[in-house]
Amino acid sequence: MSVMKNRAVLRWLVPVTAGVAVIGGGAAVGTFAAGADPALPPRSAAQLLDDLRTSRLDGLSGTVVQRADLGLPPIAALAGKATGNQLAGLVSGTHTLRVWYGGEDRQRIALVDTLGEQDVLHNGRDVWTWNSRENTAVHRELPADGKDVPSAPATPADAAQQALAAIDPTTAVTVGRSATVAGRDAYELVLTPRDKASLVHQVRIALDAKEHVPLRFEVLADGQDEPAFEVAFTQVDFRTPAADQFRFNPPPGVRVTEESAEARPGPAGRTSKDGTADGQRPDVRTVGTGWTTVVVAKLGDVAGGAKAGADAPDADMLAKVLGDLPKVSGDWGSGRLLSGKLFSVLLTDDGRVVAGLVTPERLYQAAKG
Repeated sequence: MSVMKNRAVLRWLVPVTAGVAVIGGGAAVGTFAAGADPALPPRSAAQLLDDLRTSRLDGLSGTVVQRADLGLPPIAALAGKATGNQLAGLVSGTHTLRVWYGGEDRQRIALVDTLGEQDVLHNGRDVWTWNSRENTAVHRELPADGKDVPSAPATPADAAQQALAAIDPTTAVTVGRSATVAGRDAYELVLTPRDKASLVHQVRIALDAKEHVPLRFEVLADGQDEPAFEVAFTQVDFRTPAADQFRFNPPPGVRVTEESAEARPGPAGRTSKDGTADGQRPDVRTVGTGWTTVVVAKLGDVAGGAKAGADAPDADMLAKVLGDLPKVSGDWGSGRLLSGKLFSVLLTDDGRVVAGLVTPERLYQAAKG
């Protein structure tokens, strides 16, 4: 099965996080340990792109570590606590995931921390979500068309696919140094945006020299020497996992909730009756293309929305963090600005959210338009 052409593979390939889940811990992000650069036959950038796009995957299991140092307040971690979903906090700190891929209809991903484990299992039409800390499980059955496949957190392959979508004349594509990732030889593909409005300096994708599957994905912010975001295998096995890995066996005393399809929002990529894509609101639009794409959404009072869930843990703290953001104004209006190493988010007073991997000035232009 082609890795780059199949969305189910991309969503589940190469898990993202684990071990000691330092959520919001501010750990510095550095390159993963590697030995001497392996000697590999020369490959051009065009050849590596073709390798990536035509690679095929039948099965995989492994461990992936994700590290993020985006220079942001711990909003993501607070959001995860407020919603009771640790997976929402994967954009900060260091995390470890275990992942298993057994084909388009069999995937499993497990986020592990010091206090427990959170699993998502997809086996045919059955999807289970299990929280070991609370000993609770949610089960739902996918529709017969099989289109509502659950999404996993970002992976090297998923991130690579999005980066490749941004390749155009504004992107320089070159070959970097060879590397050893998870004990396997790898080529490095380097994408460099030419538009100075982009906060992304470089994207580096390490491709397995034999399987042509992304083993590591790094994003360097403008003016930074170390990756602001990095996700990589620390161990990988390309054999198809046993079927038992995808079966959920409820532990003693687990509380199981059956979830109906109607209770969930429609999956992205499907079309609703009003002609808009499911998972996308009619009041969401994009400005620009490629690396400098800006998303503009009409979401109402963001701070008020956080307070609306005041019964959730840390909801008040999340609202306070949003309220403490610096105030900004211009001919586009007024609001608050959240800026990090890789992206900027503008929360306007009239209820819009404007975000992108761009400088604040580009957000102001989009807000004005």
